[in-house]
Amino acid sequence: MALTFEELLKKTVVELRKIAEETEHEAIHGYKTMHKQDLLLALCKALKIEAHEHHEVVGIDKGKIKAQIRALKVKRGAALEAHDHGELKLVRHQIHRLKRKLRKATV
Repeated sequence: MALTFEELLKKTVVELRKIAEETEHEAIHGYKTMHKQDLLLALCKALKIEAHEHHEVVGIDKGKIKAQIRALKVKRGAALEAHDHGELKLVRHQIHRLKRKLRKATV
């Protein structure tokens, strides 16, 4: 029975306790008195599931944008060295816009 974190998150505490009852692992010891969040973490540890939700970027090329951000960070470092405040402000704004673009495309 392969479960994902999202599937476990949607289950009730009673259902999670039934899964814990069937599972033999020391992390689940005392599952009958655990709250849902604690039980989720223990089950993830016992079933070797990553205990967080995965997000996907849709509609844009994530690698290309990250490459642009890395290039802009190099420019930012050069602007800091040169004490060019106008260029520094411009580059920081561009980095900020690209990061917001990535976050907006995340589902």
